[in-house]
Amino acid sequence: MGAYEDQMNQALRPVAPPRVLQGVYTDDQHARMLDVIKREGPWPTIASHHFESVEELIATVTGVIPDDLDLTLDDIAAPQFRGFFGQNSVSFFPELNDCFYNDGFLDLVKDYWDAAYAKPTMMLFNICGPHPAFGPPPSHLDGVTFRGIRYENAPVWLMNCMAKSGLFTEYLVKMAQVITWWYLGENGTFSYWPDGPMGEPKVLEHPLWNKGVVVQNEMMFHRGDPVGAWDSPPVANMKHRSEMGWDAGSATWRILTDGEAVHTYQPDDLRLLVHWNAEVYSDMDELRKVMDHTDDITVEEAVGRLIADMRAKGTKVAEPSDPFHDKDFIRAVVDSYTIAPTTEWLEIPAA
Repeated sequence: MGAYEDQMNQALRPVAPPRVLQGVYTDDQHARMLDVIKREGPWPTIASHHFESVEELIATVTGVIPDDLDLTLDDIAAPQFRGFFGQNSVSFFPELNDCFYNDGFLDLVKDYWDAAYAKPTMMLFNICGPHPAFGPPPSHLDGVTFRGIRYENAPVWLMNCMAKSGLFTEYLVKMAQVITWWYLGENGTFSYWPDGPMGEPKVLEHPLWNKGVVVQNEMMFHRGDPVGAWDSPPVANMKHRSEMGWDAGSATWRILTDGEAVHTYQPDDLRLLVHWNAEVYSDMDELRKVMDHTDDITVEEAVGRLIADMRAKGTKVAEPSDPFHDKDFIRAVVDSYTIAPTTEWLEIPAA
């Protein structure tokens, strides 16, 4: 193991192992969340929330961007969809206020960190049904938050590469999540690397009904495993712009592309993940530093530090025309700061 890999193997691990929870939400809370998802849909793909190019997507997960890459986001579109119950510490749906402003969750994340203060920041959900597995899904980090650079003002790929560079640890914001699953079908488990990307993975096994974890997911590689039987039917005409929503008339979940239903799931097919996120502060001094923005880093400073470090290591990299979307800059950053689990195991039966 090289010096960089050893450094990142120590850095990219949660403050504590994930803590498994049972019975995370009440039946009434689950029903109300599902009602909102049905009523307010259809919902866009996860990738469409975050990425404008394949390079950005690859930079966010793992792997090196091939020089001869000739793919579009439509070519790799996955039938996994996302929506938000709240962002920026604001609950979007009053009927879910008790889920978002959750005293029990705040106590869980403060205890997880042994910290004095916490606030909810975001609550999202992912929905999907069974779909084919074309290989092990890539492990990834959730968006890593820094003082001054965060989900609200920077792309996820940049935040995650900043984490994988090891250059910005003094700006990290403490975060924790309560993540919960409802799915009783085949596969669809949760794999994670609590001992760093060079360590052995663990799996949160079935049954996954109202089962969850308290975790620091943005500093721990993890993945959602393939959903459904290995020979699940493919989704025809699946695109980056496709959506998934509830059709009350047929009482089914439908995937839509340009308004046309291209795939249908029965209610029991649904895999629902609810991700509640909080910022955590060890003490009042740390809280004030984050809230008062007295020690933030700017995007310009972060990009400058990355460029200086890459050039010092012999990488030729030009000043990006647009640091968020410049594909040459993204490629250089990914090539320079690549770290991924060495045990991406998943036995997929031969066809």
